Amino acid sequence: MSNPTSVLDSALTQSGIRILPEIVEDVLKKFENAGMLAYRFFDWAGKQQNYTHSIRAYHTMIESSAKIRQYQIMWDLVNAMRSKKLLNIETFCIIMRKYARAHKVEEAVYAFNVMEKYDVPPNLAAFNSLLSALCKSKNVNKAQEIFDSMKDRFTPDSKTYSILLEGWGKAPNLPKAREIYNEMIDAGCYPDIVTYGIMVDILCKAGRVDEAVGIINEMKSRDCRPTSFIYSVLVHTYGIENRIEDAVDTFLEMESSGIKPDVAVYNALIGAFCKVNKLKNVYRVLNDMECNSVVPNSRTGNVILNYLISRGEMDEAFKVFRRMIKLCEPDADTYTMMIKMFCESDNIEEALKVWKYMKSKKFIPGMHTFSVMINGLCEKGEVTKASILLEEMIEKGMRPSRQTFGKLRQLLLKDEREDSPPENKQIFRKEIQTVGRTHINKFHKQFQISNDFVGEDNKKAAHPDALDLTDQLIPRLLKK
Repeated sequence: MSNPTSVLDSALTQSGIRILPEIVEDVLKKFENAGMLAYRFFDWAGKQQNYTHSIRAYHTMIESSAKIRQYQIMWDLVNAMRSKKLLNIETFCIIMRKYARAHKVEEAVYAFNVMEKYDVPPNLAAFNSLLSALCKSKNVNKAQEIFDSMKDRFTPDSKTYSILLEGWGKAPNLPKAREIYNEMIDAGCYPDIVTYGIMVDILCKAGRVDEAVGIINEMKSRDCRPTSFIYSVLVHTYGIENRIEDAVDTFLEMESSGIKPDVAVYNALIGAFCKVNKLKNVYRVLNDMECNSVVPNSRTGNVILNYLISRGEMDEAFKVFRRMIKLCEPDADTYTMMIKMFCESDNIEEALKVWKYMKSKKFIPGMHTFSVMINGLCEKGEVTKASILLEEMIEKGMRPSRQTFGKLRQLLLKDEREDSPPENKQIFRKEIQTVGRTHINKFHKQFQISNDFVGEDNKKAAHPDALDLTDQLIPRLLKK
């Protein structure tokens, strides 16, 4: 049996492609989720004459290796960069982010502490990167601990405090956020526009909109003009609290201040009007957007669609959808809402039309969109179409939910009547088993190439669903 590694190397060599840094960088970027397959290409390219990997190529490969938790390869790449004197601050920032995202907190801290040994002394940018990585991975307590122990070594700037502020805001922990904000001011590091925006957002989400207005007034007193983002947060919060007059006044204040409203502010205002059932005003806002050359986005349509569907106004929702697709590209939420609306109103044909339109736009549906469509087909007894979509879903590497499997299984077993001859029951059970095994085989075929390049110990890390599905798919489909 031929070695897949040598087969790949041979195929690449025979292609006759002239290896250039920009080509390698582009290929690695496009295949950053291909794991060991990307590494084999990287390794092959590095052996070609008159070619040397760029820093960008190394960084992309480090990210790719970390994604599949091939940390030994990641550090081998770091050592290779070290030997070529290519290491820089960003190299270690990438490693810290990847470790933190994988919830390997101690390893992220280790990457920061080991920088000195690699002749890359950590600076404030690296310190901020470590804090940011920890906060974004929901380890704000650890970030605070490191900040407290190292703030004398690295003088914090507005970005440092903003990172911690946002971390505590997402915790959420309003008292700690206030503490950081006040500590920042006491340290003589005045908030910038980003810090103010974060603080306003935190207060609004905590239902302290009046306190947020106080922060905005503080901004203005320091000749720091609020941004459209800050106004959008205010308008959105007023809408949630049914304070429509305040929402409108804030929008008008923004315009009078010379700040041009963007799509986020308009979306917030549309949401506020939907909350108080002012549909005519929603359409006036849409017209105002058109007059100001502000193009709606998928969020604009989704806010309106969600409102109309919740009120049972399906015809109006479909009109908005048809208008929307002429102005912007729908997103997964848009398609899912429309398909679910038609399925729940017993109009499977229209749901299929939306699905067909979605596929014609080369939009790849996610797990939830697939599930909604499959469940709708199951409700109508469309076993063949539902099975085809389930197969496509698995081919794309998505694991169907227990509910979706259950519905399709019930549908497949529906024709197994009590009065059916025993031989018919046996034939039908074989048909169900064939469907299940077909799905598994096609799922594994998708991952076959990548798994050829990883050892048995690493297969689970590279493709966590690949092994689980083998043991679970058929039993879940067949279990009575």
